[in-house]
Amino acid sequence: MTTRFDFGGVELVRIVEAEGPLLRPAEIFPDSTPEAIQANLDWLAPRFYDPVSDRLVIAIQSFLLKSHGRLILVDTCVGDCKTRVRPDFDQQHWGWLGKLEATGVRPEDIDVVVSTHLHVDHVGWHTRLVDGKWIPTFPNARYLFTHEEWAYWKEHEGHPGLVRTGDYVGDSVLPVFEAGLADLVGMDHEIDESVRLAPAPGHTPGHVAVEIRGTRMRALLTGDAFHHPLQCCYPQWSTRFCADAEHARRTRLSLLEACARDGTLILPAHFPGPTAGRVKRAEPGDRHAFHFEFQETN
Repeated sequence: MTTRFDFGGVELVRIVEAEGPLLRPAEIFPDSTPEAIQANLDWLAPRFYDPVSDRLVIAIQSFLLKSHGRLILVDTCVGDCKTRVRPDFDQQHWGWLGKLEATGVRPEDIDVVVSTHLHVDHVGWHTRLVDGKWIPTFPNARYLFTHEEWAYWKEHEGHPGLVRTGDYVGDSVLPVFEAGLADLVGMDHEIDESVRLAPAPGHTPGHVAVEIRGTRMRALLTGDAFHHPLQCCYPQWSTRFCADAEHARRTRLSLLEACARDGTLILPAHFPGPTAGRVKRAEPGDRHAFHFEFQETN
């Protein structure tokens, strides 16, 4: 089922590439323990954690926004036909592009592509393979990258993140620059009167969230400030993929505090469907800091 939200002047559709058990808790969260997983098993399994494989359920998805007559695509997943070190991502054929087109949107229709950050599972469909060459998937779009993020990745040869995954900057990002479709912007860049970037550094130096200011509701696409609902319970858990784990913790806690206070709907990049929900501060005496309550419809 496709999840859609109407925020008032801004509509959102989830375009899911894959969703299922992917990462072991200890693989992504160095601070996690088997005891913590067992203590939360009543709500984790089976929706958010598969006890058989000991893997957390992770969604890989994009968010398609229609705002003021323009189509804005936030993040583009892993991609098909790409050589990656991680077997889960290597030479996949998930058919994400067909899922996008099933919504009635062609690649040529996209006006803006936003990269919350430049990790392998957020830029894969920036390009596609045509006659043996990687070319931009969205030929009429402007691809937005923050100055800080591009500065971190542009000297990409030997970068630890690429050693771990394979050189996705070479096949998924550089062709966009070579085609003249890339725009470097500030971390608070305003796309239009209802959609703007919001700084959320730590996971990477130029990591951003995307703020939606609809007439009916406000929402925040939080990128990888959160990877899993466990981080609402344990906001001190940063991932091993974070460039600056302590900065990521501060950013995450600040977002949790603000969203719990304001009731902002948040859509983290990797939460399973329907992805959207609200943060609630835990009651006194609760072992957790916050809870995440999914919102099935709006």
